[in-house]
Amino acid sequence: MTADLPSSSGFSASVPSVPSAASRAEVDRPPAGGSSAVAASFPAGSGARPSGEPGAEPGPAARLRRALASLRGLSVGDALGSQFSVPVNLPLLGRRELPGAPWQWTDDTQMACSVLAVLAGHRRVDQEALAASFARHHDADRGYGPAVNRLLRQVREGGDWRTLAGDLFHGQGSWGNGASMRIAPVGAWYADDPEQATHQAEVSAYITHQHPEAVAGAMAVAAAAALAAAPGGPPAPGELLDAVIALLPRGSVTAGLGRARDMLDHDDPATVAAVLGCGRQTSAQDTVPFALWSAARGLGDFEGAFWATAQVGGDVDTNCAIVGGIVAAGGAAPPGAWLARTEPLPEWVPTGA
Repeated sequence: MTADLPSSSGFSASVPSVPSAASRAEVDRPPAGGSSAVAASFPAGSGARPSGEPGAEPGPAARLRRALASLRGLSVGDALGSQFSVPVNLPLLGRRELPGAPWQWTDDTQMACSVLAVLAGHRRVDQEALAASFARHHDADRGYGPAVNRLLRQVREGGDWRTLAGDLFHGQGSWGNGASMRIAPVGAWYADDPEQATHQAEVSAYITHQHPEAVAGAMAVAAAAALAAAPGGPPAPGELLDAVIALLPRGSVTAGLGRARDMLDHDDPATVAAVLGCGRQTSAQDTVPFALWSAARGLGDFEGAFWATAQVGGDVDTNCAIVGGIVAAGGAAPPGAWLARTEPLPEWVPTGA
């Protein structure tokens, strides 16, 4: 669940322009850092392989399997996390007890389903197709922020998403966490190429969130999911965050990730969340650093990662959607009993069956 935030008038970064039609379509361009940057993003001993080395699974079927696993983890994190936004369930959270079923997911999952559907249909993030899917499947009862609610309604009525998203908040764009919450399946899809994952995340973010911090947040989550899903296995927590940071532009999200890396030896999530934020402001910079801290420490243990993330409060469903999508991309599936209690994914989501 997201809220739309005006960006601070004192933010020093310039708002990026929406890429031209040609550059938006050119999704196979080499990453900015070149092949040497790809190699540098995989620390020695991490077990992860750059794209092109033996062991990568570049086929569409394998990509879809990974992305669908990430989406399922995202949906469980989102749906169960949203249950703890209900005051009556808060005592259960302290005892790590599950609320009654069914668990309904929010806009986090609804939009992530569109992301996966477009990847499966186009083998990349096609902005026009994704904007159309967001608008077609928009359900105002899922907890969208008011600005995105309005934007998607206007897109359905024929509005241009480029202008609509760019005009938000006096032309600065939204810096909310909505572009980050839906993007983990992109990282799983591009597990063999984390730099391409960040590029695709950037392309996807512009449809609704054009502030640099919102874009950076989406890039960070996609990079983390790609690294977690690396064919040779995920890197260690510190190496994962270092690799993510190396793929991002400078800014508040990146600075927060640096602090997250420095706090990996802290065992109390509440203390870390007090420093990094946990989505109470629903901004990317207040959400993504803690979510990636929790995901990096929780790879291999979906259940443990969920409880560590949820217990700090804040934007619980979005925090847990991000963490669930990353951890599931790394191969740690949600418990079967949790999946059974979670609202099924929509029938229009491709499964490859």
